[in-house]
Amino acid sequence: MTTTTQTSPLTPYQVRRYSRHIIMPQVGSIGQRKLIDAKVLIIGAGGLGSPIAIYLTLAGVGTIGIVDFDTVDVTNLQRQILHFNDDIDKPKVVSAVETLKAYNPDTVVITHEEPLTSDNAVEVMKDYDIVVNGADNFAARYLVNDAAYLSDKPLVDGSILLFDGMATVFKPGEGCYRCLFPTPPPPGEVPSCAEAGVLGMLPGMVGTIQATETVKLILGAGESLSGRLLLIDALDMDFRTVKLRRNPECPLCGDEPTVTELIDYEQFCGMPVIGD
Repeated sequence: MTTTTQTSPLTPYQVRRYSRHIIMPQVGSIGQRKLIDAKVLIIGAGGLGSPIAIYLTLAGVGTIGIVDFDTVDVTNLQRQILHFNDDIDKPKVVSAVETLKAYNPDTVVITHEEPLTSDNAVEVMKDYDIVVNGADNFAARYLVNDAAYLSDKPLVDGSILLFDGMATVFKPGEGCYRCLFPTPPPPGEVPSCAEAGVLGMLPGMVGTIQATETVKLILGAGESLSGRLLLIDALDMDFRTVKLRRNPECPLCGDEPTVTELIDYEQFCGMPVIGD
């Protein structure tokens, strides 16, 4: 991925603030300027969205968009580190802006306090370089996957449940979520976090990996998780990767695609599109 490099030099404050990045050969001042110029869209300000947003803000990513239309509930506080006890009943995007600005006032935070739908997804994504998925239901995951692919945007994906997590990167032309899961499971077969629970620390592990993959894409550094699926079993503390390949018969990114526009994902998955 490439971004437009900031034309103005880093300020003395930026040099000091990001000094631990700048001394890294994989980052340097050029890389830090890439981070400052980058625009990243995060789907969800919940369990995964929280560490993703916080670490990208701390890293100096210049513009972060957050899509969420939920309010903070007391049950969120077990894992959603963007929000505090005093934020209960507050819109999550409002709480997120307050927290992120406290971490780094220079980061521009753009809020999209609305459900992501087939009607608005492409429009929401158009001004961003990378999409990071923090949604926890199948309707949202397929919608985000399809919209990112049709918008030619890299998608940094992650999911969590109980003690298990996974993360990967889908680059345009190198496979997509539908290559991994061509069709959603029947409604009710796979429980949500609200139904089955999730270890409070797990979204921190997976979200931090997603943030790391996002920064690597911005910098053009290292090997991304594109073509690989990272599986995490926190109960046994086991990490393993499996290879992913683009499916030539994929209905979205295959050789003869049948999905060429966004569809009705509630009907496709038998469930509403909601956040985590």
